[in-house]
Amino acid sequence: MRPDDPVEVLAFERDPMCLRLDTVVVSTGEEGGRDYVVLADTVLYPEGGGQPADHGTVGGVPVLDVRRDGGEIRHVLGGAAPTGTVVVELDWARRFDHMQQHTAQHLLTAVADTRFGWKTTAFHLGDHLSDIEVDAADVSPEQLAELEEAVAAEIRAARPVTAHRVEAAEYERLPVRSRGLPAGHTGSIRLVEIAAIDLNTCGGTHCGSTSELEALKLLGTEAVRGGARIFYVAGGRLRRRLGASHERHARLRELLGASDDELIAGVEARLQQLKDAHREVRDLEEALAVASAEGLASRAESVVVAHWPDRTLPFLQRVAREMSELAPERVVFLTCGAGEEGAFLVGAGGSCAVDVSAIGPRIAEVLGGRGGGSGRVFQGRATALSRRGDVEEVLAESHHHE
Repeated sequence: MRPDDPVEVLAFERDPMCLRLDTVVVSTGEEGGRDYVVLADTVLYPEGGGQPADHGTVGGVPVLDVRRDGGEIRHVLGGAAPTGTVVVELDWARRFDHMQQHTAQHLLTAVADTRFGWKTTAFHLGDHLSDIEVDAADVSPEQLAELEEAVAAEIRAARPVTAHRVEAAEYERLPVRSRGLPAGHTGSIRLVEIAAIDLNTCGGTHCGSTSELEALKLLGTEAVRGGARIFYVAGGRLRRRLGASHERHARLRELLGASDDELIAGVEARLQQLKDAHREVRDLEEALAVASAEGLASRAESVVVAHWPDRTLPFLQRVAREMSELAPERVVFLTCGAGEEGAFLVGAGGSCAVDVSAIGPRIAEVLGGRGGGSGRVFQGRATALSRRGDVEEVLAESHHHE
């Protein structure tokens, strides 16, 4: 093949099952820091029509993306662009997954329209889930179940899926299900047909029969733009999803000591136990804070200092509130945290003259941290808790001056 040999229909359209092709590099370029090549022919589908691009290799170099740019198809590479005659190879697992999900969308769209009169307004082929958007204001669980069963019947029927091109005049006479041609489209129009079910405009790759979908599962709906989005998986994705779900269930059965039927009840029971435990911990921390404040209030010093390695700032706040009631004339300097990092709080009781909002920034600086406050409390994070002694001197001096 020469670079100037015309190829009217590229290999990915001529034969979606073609995995390997000998061709030539027509041109090379660079954009976004990566090389790309334009080929005389290709088995790699460029992103478009809702279907992601194929992956594969060109001359042994990984293809990261394939997309149309004007009148050419650019193969974006993960290495240096080859030249001359090359072999293009397709990542078949990725392609077949896209074929299954895309063909499933055609079938699902057709059955939803025929069965319920729901028109598809958009679709999305995702990495894990796919969906169609329909113009139904509400889709009930019963309707979803009926739709799924109707699709399953068409999969079992093994209806042939074919593609062909027609000219514009013929297209106008055909009962085509389409959301319209692209703006400015000229030339022939590609149609994909599911025998006796659907005739649709599409440039993507598809299975040869509905039986190749294997199975389809609808995974729920959500309201969107006045309509409904219907989520689905088909084929190999469905089997992989079921396998992953089975493995999770096996692990949950092991952790909870329960059968599949008892898993939800087992999780609910554990969550309730966790809530009860959290409530008990809060009650115990409350009691500890009160007891700690009572112990601190019994001291004689005017600046009360305390540190808890395993407590948090909310605990310090609770102790400070209690101290303001028990010893309103005192200043408290409370810290928590293991090592150098932690939290600090400086508080003054209602009858204490120390202005903690004024002295607080200086304390934060000594502790290598930042903080803020209002009223009679200043608090923040610290990165040098080993300098607590320096803060005590600052507070003692401030209290003495007051």
